[in-house]
Order: sequence, then structure tokens, then C-alpha cells
Amino acid sequence: MGSKILIVEDEKDMQDLMKLYITRSGLDVEIYSAFTGEDGVKAYEEMLKEKKKPDVVIMDLKLPGIDGAEATERIMELDGDANVYGFTAFFDTRWADKLIKAGARGVIPRPIGFNGLVQELEKILNA
Repeated sequence: MGSKILIVEDEKDMQDLMKLYITRSGLDVEIYSAFTGEDGVKAYEEMLKEKKKPDVVIMDLKLPGIDGAEATERIMELDGDANVYGFTAFFDTRWADKLIKAGARGVIPRPIGFNGLVQELEKILNA
């Protein structure tokens, strides 16, 4: 497998749809999942230890426990080169600004849909 993607999203249906669209797109990726901010940080740390650093992290903003901005900040403390992108309906808010300030490279607006997400991932992974 090629690239590694970590999806941090608390809604299982949303995770499943993202995985479905990414898989169907033909992108050569391994997909890892976390359902809370804390678990996202732990998953990132474990992937680093296993020499499976994620090429990109797709981060939701609204998560149980610590939010996406806090999770991003903690991931950036583990790895200052982490490639975190928000994928959220709250793309044009102070909350999204907080995600960028925490170290995210950008925020992908959820209204672009799953095909749009895949197109953005292709750009990110091929950059």
C-alpha cells in the first residue's frame, strides 16, 4: 500500500462514507480510524512508533472529549510536520480558525461532498 490516512471523525456513518469514497477512487492508501480526539492523538502516536506515519490526517472539529483543534495541537506536539486537514461543516467559523492556529494545513469544507474530499486528498497526496 502507498499512503496512510488517519480519519478522526466521531460519526461512524461519516467514517464509513469517507472510507467508501476514498477506496472507490482507486487511491493507493491504507485508512486508519479514530472516533474521538484523544483516540486520534493515540492513533497518531502509535502509527509513528510503528514507522507508519500518516501522510494526511482528516480531522473533524466537533468531537467528544477534546475537540479537533485540541487534538491537532497535540498531534503537532508529537510531530511538527504532521499533515492535518479539517473536514467539517464549520469551515468558515472561529472554530475552523482555531484548527488552523493549532497547526492544521487547511480546512476542507464538508459541503464539497465526498467526491470533493477525494479530489482534495489527491492534491494533498500528490503535492
